[in-house]
Amino acid sequence: MTKTRYKDEFPLFKENEGLVYLDSACTTLKPSRVIEAEMSYYREYGACASRSSHRLGRKTNGKLDECRETVAKFVGAESDELVWTKNTTEALNIIAHSIDVSHRKKVVTTVMEHHAALLPFMKLRDSGLIDLTILECDANGEIAMQQWEKAIDSDTRLVVTNNGNNTTGHVNDIKKIGNLAHDNGALLCVDGAQGVPHSKIRFKDSGADFLCFSAHKMLGPTGIGALVTKKELLKKMELFVIGGGTVKTVKLDKIEYDEGNTRFEAGIQNYAGIFGFAEACKFLSEISDLEAQEHKLRAVLIKAIDGAGAIRYGGDGKNYAPLCSFNFKNAKAHEVGLMLDKQDIAVRSGFFCAQPAIEALGAKDGAVRASCYIYNTEDDVKKFGEALQRLKTIYE
Repeated sequence: MTKTRYKDEFPLFKENEGLVYLDSACTTLKPSRVIEAEMSYYREYGACASRSSHRLGRKTNGKLDECRETVAKFVGAESDELVWTKNTTEALNIIAHSIDVSHRKKVVTTVMEHHAALLPFMKLRDSGLIDLTILECDANGEIAMQQWEKAIDSDTRLVVTNNGNNTTGHVNDIKKIGNLAHDNGALLCVDGAQGVPHSKIRFKDSGADFLCFSAHKMLGPTGIGALVTKKELLKKMELFVIGGGTVKTVKLDKIEYDEGNTRFEAGIQNYAGIFGFAEACKFLSEISDLEAQEHKLRAVLIKAIDGAGAIRYGGDGKNYAPLCSFNFKNAKAHEVGLMLDKQDIAVRSGFFCAQPAIEALGAKDGAVRASCYIYNTEDDVKKFGEALQRLKTIYE
């Protein structure tokens, strides 16, 4: 895997020759076909959807229907089960503010969640609207199934967790957690920002009731994401944001709200972003060996970090994405990130919008994270390892 057939499809590498990009867990690079798909909206369509009846409006409507079907199909869902959002964060906030907790107030989540999954429910807890249980992790950042079994009970309304952790790369057993939730009459909301880009998801069989994910983590544009949920749940959810596109008729004494998934899409949408999102899904659908490639890259990544004597967070099992967080004992995370940047290696440093998770792993001042995707090669990771060896001589 010293070469990849994909790298040439990413213009950024042509402008940054020699760059080793290991920050895909933050945001992925965009292939030319995704960029062109996004630009095609401005060049060929240009109009509003679901509003204007002229030919450009009708053309835009048709393309957006096609895009919705493509993205929904990518995660094994129906098109009328998908709601466009700005990102995973907005999708998770919709869930937090749309689920009825009047009869059951308990929400179960974990310390290993991204801020986007934690903060909306912490805010509801602090407002006295829910009872929040936050499960602790073990030394590797994993949550034992026994903890889920103990915490999820007949008082639980919602369980919130990820199917791909952004600090360790660990992949939760969503099917088992979903079964536990459903056996107790609760719902499962999955933060799929890190999981959807790296593994084949079939929403209907996943155990999830809600799946939230973002285009920019999977070769698509920024500013566009999706919430997928079951149609029967959509009907029961309260509207979080209202405005154009959410109503059928408006009288000063009565509002008749729209029905179905599009009633959660208030206002003009990111049409160009949606075009690019769909194209990214098509691109990834053409890759049959993604997970196998990533398992190989993770093995080389672990070897590079452990070989440099760094402190690595997380375990070594097969249920991990190609992502590792680490620290040198006597170095500041941001300092390491900047020194790697000087060697043309892009990583992330800090708390990764998951401060409680990072601190639970023992990295009180943050960490460095290296994360791979389809454009990375074993040579990339070996170059990263060589750079770490040079840093090792400084911090020993």
